Amino acid sequence: MTTNPFHLNFDDSYAQALPELVAASLAESAPAPQLIVLNETLAKTLGLSASALQTEQGIRFLTGNTEALAKQSYAMAYSGYQFGHLSPVLGDGRALLVAEHLTAQQQRYDLHTKGSGRTPFSRRGDGKAALAPMLREYIMGEAMHALGVPTTRALAVVATGDLIHRTGAEQGAVLMRVAASHIRVGTFQFAAMHTSPDTLRRLADYTIQRHYPALIGCDEPYLQLIQALVKRQAQLISQWVALGFVHGVMNTDNMTLSGETIDYGPCAFIDAYNPKAVFSSIDHSGRYAYGNQPAIAQWNVARFAETLLPLIADGAEQAIQLATQAVDDFATEYQEAWLNTLRPKLGLHSPEASDTELIETWLYLLEQQQVDYTQALRALAPAAQGNSEALLKLFRKPELIDSWLKQWQARLKHDALTVDAQVTAMNAVNPVYIPRNLLVEEALSAAVRGDLSVLERLMTVLKQPFTEREGFERYSVGAPAEFGDYITYCGT
Repeated sequence: MTTNPFHLNFDDSYAQALPELVAASLAESAPAPQLIVLNETLAKTLGLSASALQTEQGIRFLTGNTEALAKQSYAMAYSGYQFGHLSPVLGDGRALLVAEHLTAQQQRYDLHTKGSGRTPFSRRGDGKAALAPMLREYIMGEAMHALGVPTTRALAVVATGDLIHRTGAEQGAVLMRVAASHIRVGTFQFAAMHTSPDTLRRLADYTIQRHYPALIGCDEPYLQLIQALVKRQAQLISQWVALGFVHGVMNTDNMTLSGETIDYGPCAFIDAYNPKAVFSSIDHSGRYAYGNQPAIAQWNVARFAETLLPLIADGAEQAIQLATQAVDDFATEYQEAWLNTLRPKLGLHSPEASDTELIETWLYLLEQQQVDYTQALRALAPAAQGNSEALLKLFRKPELIDSWLKQWQARLKHDALTVDAQVTAMNAVNPVYIPRNLLVEEALSAAVRGDLSVLERLMTVLKQPFTEREGFERYSVGAPAEFGDYITYCGT
C-alpha cells in the first residue's frame, strides 16, 4: 500500500488475484489538461484531498497518468452480449483501472478512467472520449446517487486539449469514475470462454469476498452467488423503472456484480409515461426499451449463470437445473421489489392484495393519456389531502381518472399511516426534479461552449431532487412539444 499527496491509499487486489484478466496499460498523455469538474463531495467521502487533486499533478492523475506515483494501471478484460450478439473479446478499449482505493473505513473503490487512450483492447478505436458524453455521465451519476439508486459516480471530468473525431471534431475529455468494482457479467463470460476453470473459480471467489462476504464458507457459494445477483439486480431495476429511467444499453458488459448502475451512454428519463420509450440512436429494435428492462436483466443474469455451471455441480444436468431455478426466481424477486418500490410512491405502506391492480391501472391511465410520469407521482401528495387540481391538470381527459382516484383515496384510508404521514412519505420518494432531457442538453451544449454556469445550476437542483424550491419551476416540467423526439448517443 502506498500513500501520496492526494491521500490515495491504493493496492491492486484485482490485478494481483486475477492477472490473466487484465492487461498492463498506461494512459496517453493529455496535451493540455484542464479540470472541468471536480466532485469535491465525492472526494471528501473517499478521504481524498480535493486541493491536491486540483494541482497540475492532481489533474494529470485524474486523466489516468500514474507516472508520478510509480503506479501501474490496467485495462480490464471482458466479453459481452451486445444487443443480443456475443462479442467474445471486448475489454477496456478506452478505459483503465488506475487504482483501488481503500478508505479509512476499509471500503474498497475502483478509480477508473474513461477516454484515457488506446489499450490492448482498443481494436480500431482511438481510445478517446468527448467532453459532452463524459459530462453526461457526471450529471446522471450524481442525479441517480441523489435519488438513492446504487450507481457509479464521476470524481472528475478533465478536458484533454485533444480534438477527437466523431460526427465532427469535438473536445476530448477523460472521466475518472468511482465504483465498488468494475466486475461485470461480461467479466465472467470472458473467464469462462478464454481462461481455465481455476481462473473462473478464483474470479467467483474474489467476487464473493469483495461483494457478497456473507456467502464465504457456504455449502453452495456459486449457486448462492447467482441467487444473490438475482436479488440485487431485481432491486436495482425496480428502482430504475420506478423513477422512469431508461439505461439504453443493457449489454452483459454493462451489468455489474456489485449491483451498481454503470455506463450512462444513451440513457434518459421518460417524460410522458411510455413502456416502449427508446432514446438510444442504435437501439433500432427497442430491445432496451423502458418496459423491457426487467426481462433483459433476467436474460443477462441467465448468461451469468451459464458461466458458473462448471462450479455449481459435477453433473451438467444437475447444474443446469439448479441454475435455471435460480434465474427463474428473478420474476418473483422483481415483482416483489417493484411492488415494494411503487407502493410508497402511491402512499401505500400496509400491503393489500389489490395493490398490484391499483398500481397497474394507474400506469395504464398515464400511458393512455401520455401524462408526465414524474409530475403525476408528485401530484399524488396533495391529491391524498383532497386537492386533486394539480393532478387532474396533467390529464387530457381528467374525467377518465375519476374512478381510479376515488378507489385510491379509499385505499389510503386503510393504511396504517395518517394522511399527513402518507404525504410526507410520498414526497420523500417522488422527486420534483430529475435530469430532464432538454435541461441536460442545454447544460452540455453550454459546457462545450465554455459556459459551465448552466451545468452548475442544473447540478444544484439535482442534488436535492425531493425538495421543491422557488425559482426552479422549469426544472420540474417536461420539454415542450417543439423539442421533438429525443435521441441519445453512446459517444464512442
